[in-house]
Amino acid sequence: MAGKSFYESRNPMINEESIAKISARDGYLSGEAMSIDGAINKTLILFSILVITSFISYIMPSTLLMITGAIGGLIAVLVASFKPHTSPIAAPVYTAFEGLFVGSISAVYAAQTQGIVFNAISLTFGTLLLMVILYKYKIITVTEKLRSGIIIATGAIALVYLLGFIFQLFGYNIPYIHQGGLMGIGFSLLVIGIAALNLLLDFDNFDKAEKYGAPKYMEWFCAMGLMVTLVWLYIEFLRLLSKLNRD
Repeated sequence: MAGKSFYESRNPMINEESIAKISARDGYLSGEAMSIDGAINKTLILFSILVITSFISYIMPSTLLMITGAIGGLIAVLVASFKPHTSPIAAPVYTAFEGLFVGSISAVYAAQTQGIVFNAISLTFGTLLLMVILYKYKIITVTEKLRSGIIIATGAIALVYLLGFIFQLFGYNIPYIHQGGLMGIGFSLLVIGIAALNLLLDFDNFDKAEKYGAPKYMEWFCAMGLMVTLVWLYIEFLRLLSKLNRD
């Protein structure tokens, strides 16, 4: 498959050159090429799976489910990133595991703040709609320079979160990541902005894959990429709303 990992900074990334290579190599294997409609349908299937497993873990949350969901989801994404042709299996598996994580962590936040889950869901879908409009009407055009900038910014955030996790193991905390106040809220808004921009890359992947006649399995791969971004965006909204509730 592609020569580099598509899983960079919490979201499967794939550029135009990679899509073209995959299409040239594997497109002939199936009589049917990827379509945007097909990718949208796969996204709806994955979202349905996410809702089901999230609901299950929300009504009976546990640390075990949260950890299992996070690790299982990460493994599934990594498998699909290195071997995109496994996406028809890896994508549903990822979404099922991720639902366990999302439902459990949502229950934790809901126990602290009434109505926070509904508000986070509303903000997530509101942001999705806004980015669809910005992309569809070419108010923001995804250029290679913009794509590179978003990927670098996303990588920087992933590095900060990774360092924060490592520091916590030794009893230290990086300021502002989880704290309230103006700086903490500002950090969350920055992360949400970058996560929202990642949606533009996901939409562009849909278009590019159809343009190059990518193999049918890329519908699952692109749909999974969009789901990864939406889950990330939702979690960041939970964090932001939690910080706002402290002040």
